[in-house]
Amino acid sequence: MMKLTFDRIDDRLLKILCLGAHSDDIEIGCGGTILKILSEHENVEVYWVVLSSSGQRKGEAIESANKFLKAAGNRNIIIKDFRDSYFPYMGGQIKEFFEELKGIFSPDIIFTHFCHDLHQDHKLVSELTWNTFRDHLIFEYEIIKYDGDLSAPNFFVHLNESICKKKIDIIMNSHKTQEIKGWFTPDAFLSILRVRGLESRAPEKYAEGFYCRKIVV
Repeated sequence: MMKLTFDRIDDRLLKILCLGAHSDDIEIGCGGTILKILSEHENVEVYWVVLSSSGQRKGEAIESANKFLKAAGNRNIIIKDFRDSYFPYMGGQIKEFFEELKGIFSPDIIFTHFCHDLHQDHKLVSELTWNTFRDHLIFEYEIIKYDGDLSAPNFFVHLNESICKKKIDIIMNSHKTQEIKGWFTPDAFLSILRVRGLESRAPEKYAEGFYCRKIVV
């Protein structure tokens, strides 16, 4: 199978936008891929945007983002406080923020929520990503949870065991408030990485899966 890479044909800056509705979404959905890109490329700028986080969870979000982006040449961590679980009723305000973001940053790659995610906040973030960024490469990531809305990804990023362990360790050590949730466990996070690795014949067993609607080569 022919493989695509994140390599640039020159040493130009690689600009990445990560969008997450809540403080742990980006990490769960594409944390391994971000770690892999940063381990292989030096000239990378990342905007890490969390749309709903306050109080203790805001501190967790900042701590986690800084750990994931430690190797980034330039990182910008933006934490907003839109009301959790009420995104569809705040769509106008969130859309205005997306337009502001588009005015200050034009990424090469965008990571956002899966369009068929059953969580209302996740779904709106995905919709606004496509409504706002019309000429960009967009990868939609997946979040395991109670809803049972996982589908069949069409784009995979292979990961080694070391990156998987680092991803899970940062998530578990940074987001202590989420440990009460039954699905927020290391074995759950590793299991989806293993399944996606199996589906894509990853040489080192693990992968993150994404949904890509449009790609130009």
